[in-house]
Amino acid sequence: MINKMVISKVSVVVVAVILVISNVGESSSSLTSSYARLDPPSTDIPLDSPLFASPLGYNAPQQVHITQGDYDGKAVIISWLTANEPGNAMVYYGTSANKLSFTAKATVNSYSFKDYKSGYIHHCLVDNLQYNTKYYYKIMGSGSSSRQFWFQTPPKIGPDSSYTFGIIGDLGQTNHSLSTLQHYMESEGQSVLFVGDLSYADRHNDVAREVGMRWDTWARLVEPNTAYQPWLWSTGNHDQELFPELGLGNDFYQFKMRYPTPYLASGSANPLWYAVRRASAHIIVLSSYSPFVKYTSQYKWLEAELKKVDRNMTPWLIVVMHAPWYNTNTAHYMEGESMRAAYEQWFLDYKVDLVLAGHVHSYERSHRVSNAKYNISNAACTPVLHNTAPMYINVGDGGNSEGISGEYIFPQPNYSAFREASFGHAILEIKNKTHAYYHWHRNDAGNKVTADSVVLQNQYWSS
Repeated sequence: MINKMVISKVSVVVVAVILVISNVGESSSSLTSSYARLDPPSTDIPLDSPLFASPLGYNAPQQVHITQGDYDGKAVIISWLTANEPGNAMVYYGTSANKLSFTAKATVNSYSFKDYKSGYIHHCLVDNLQYNTKYYYKIMGSGSSSRQFWFQTPPKIGPDSSYTFGIIGDLGQTNHSLSTLQHYMESEGQSVLFVGDLSYADRHNDVAREVGMRWDTWARLVEPNTAYQPWLWSTGNHDQELFPELGLGNDFYQFKMRYPTPYLASGSANPLWYAVRRASAHIIVLSSYSPFVKYTSQYKWLEAELKKVDRNMTPWLIVVMHAPWYNTNTAHYMEGESMRAAYEQWFLDYKVDLVLAGHVHSYERSHRVSNAKYNISNAACTPVLHNTAPMYINVGDGGNSEGISGEYIFPQPNYSAFREASFGHAILEIKNKTHAYYHWHRNDAGNKVTADSVVLQNQYWSS
């Protein structure tokens, strides 16, 4: 029987435990933070909040976001919505804010269900870009309404191309979500690895129209960052939205309409799983809620994609998913076990560096751990520390309306390095082919506080 203990949420004295082990690299210690979040329950920001206001101008472009548009970082997909009618579908772009010399044309679509009709959703592939270059782009609505933004392309693919990723998950649209976003925007992050569960619109399924409107409000909330740097998307259970009574019977329908991914560039047959290379990282995105066992499309694709990884060019191998494989919180405990059983041996064989997940609304980082020896016919069912295994990091703590997952398993298993029941975001700074610096920041009374950090050694180049 597993003993459980609830982290206290009523303590008046807040003790912030900061685990800083950057001087000694990866450690084998285990720590549960005594920090106790005292904030009120999370609730979604009201629909009429100024935070969700549409930009001025008739049919002005809104909800702007970009993602990588190809395999190697020389393209972006720019997406936006116009509310009243299809806008000018052109993107005007260039390397000077005052001289947008190039154009690309977007596709335009919309959708509806029950009492909701979306605006006009534009997706535009802008390709053949130069590495390490700042581009300005302008998108049009109707008449004179237009908006201009910029983005920076990554450095050329190479083993020592340094790069900084933000890591965010389970964000939602509460004031805690806003704090997470604002704290991330204070960092040096260059693009975001998003580990699933975007808008949490599905929590409003009692009002059909709001299930759609909450995708609109979420996109306006995050636009101050998503319009300027790529977010690499993965999906979670709250993005699935299986509500046949509302006319939403297709998995991830609203996500797929609004958030494209460069899946075709990596030979995937489905936008929910794909791979990209960016700077010195090879990033594989998996779908926890799509078929993944042997003979399925996702299984075959992953098997082929892992064989394409070239650690001489992209030494850092990172996997992104939603449901964690290693989790010592009682929330969603062992929900990722079936995918772990299917793929963990591959992760060992190919020396995956990091596995990033969400789903659990707290923070946890593991030691390098494996349970690959376990199968239903033996008794080797205890995870063991394994120097050549991945490190597992759960960052489902973006601040959504379901609140904190505050109940952990005690005693803390030895493979759990650090855990804290709080909201926040993480940063991964890849320095070169051998070392990276990882740090997690809690939201603390409006402040960003570094609570966990570690220097990572590359699994391929350090072995």
